[in-house]
Amino acid sequence: MKQRFRMFRRGNYFWSHDGQTGKQETLHTKDKATGRRLLHAKNEAYQQPVFNLQIARTYLAASDPEIVKRTWQTAMNEIVRTKRDATRIRWERAIKDHAFDLIRNLPILETRSEHFLKVLHEGTVSTNAFLRKLHNFTLDMNWLPWPVLAKRHWPKIEYGEKRGVTGEEHQKIIAAETNGERRAFYELCWHLGAAQSDVANLTAEDVDWKDRIVGFFRKKTKTVSLVRFDSELAELLKTLPQSGRLFPKFGQIREAHRATEFKRCCRRVGVEGVTLHSYRYAWAERAKQCGYPERFAQEALGHNSKAVHRSYAKKAKVTLPSLNEWAAHAQPGQNVIPFDAHKSNNVQPYVGVN
Repeated sequence: MKQRFRMFRRGNYFWSHDGQTGKQETLHTKDKATGRRLLHAKNEAYQQPVFNLQIARTYLAASDPEIVKRTWQTAMNEIVRTKRDATRIRWERAIKDHAFDLIRNLPILETRSEHFLKVLHEGTVSTNAFLRKLHNFTLDMNWLPWPVLAKRHWPKIEYGEKRGVTGEEHQKIIAAETNGERRAFYELCWHLGAAQSDVANLTAEDVDWKDRIVGFFRKKTKTVSLVRFDSELAELLKTLPQSGRLFPKFGQIREAHRATEFKRCCRRVGVEGVTLHSYRYAWAERAKQCGYPERFAQEALGHNSKAVHRSYAKKAKVTLPSLNEWAAHAQPGQNVIPFDAHKSNNVQPYVGVN
């Protein structure tokens, strides 16, 4: 095996030269024999881990011949093949991130923590999220014998602030939109609080006029979303097709195109910081502000988790009465919320009255 360090003399002292990095440092000795012993120790310290790694590669290659050649680009290609529809499109776009160029052709088995840290430093929040998933994929496939970064050492994913569309902003958007189908689409997003893909895929058959309910399976989670509609929403639904897709044209274009159209409309009226998904936050915030029971709101939005639902509604501004004002409405000797009613209906209203 080629020696990494070599010795040379400079003045009265012996020095070592690193053949990989070019770094030179003194051995702090004038004796040649002592210098050789120190140089031999440096080479041994370097060769032992390299030798151990080579032994590990030999054993691993016996069970998986491709393990020493498999790169991160290979893993990226394989994970894309496992995805479908919009998720696959997002992955295809994500792996083109320039930050991944730092490890794209690097063998997975040779990856060190500093490689990942460089990628995370060069990348964005999206890079952090997708690199985590890629790392976990290679571990699950046994292509990576050990984690590159321990869970606690991954930088925290910090997304930008998200908020709901206010009622005033929504009215501006509706007034500025000249296309009738798009205007109806934004109106339905406001009333249902559904994700844009779910609204786009709604059909006339999803509307139950007898029970006045709009029901559908969420595209993302496959959970059921049920929203009872009032007379205002009923009037809107009557203007839409009574068979087939509710949005024949606008519903068939890609999510990115619908988002772009919405952004253009917002720009015209000076509304900033919102997307089509902000209608979902707006619905949750309105529900919290008016004291709508949390369980009902979860069912309407198709949220399985209370934590997820509360994150959507966390920016709602709720005016809380004082304890004395609240207690004044309670009759002596009775609970504000009767225990039996709470138990039978399993209703957990939001704390606060607007």
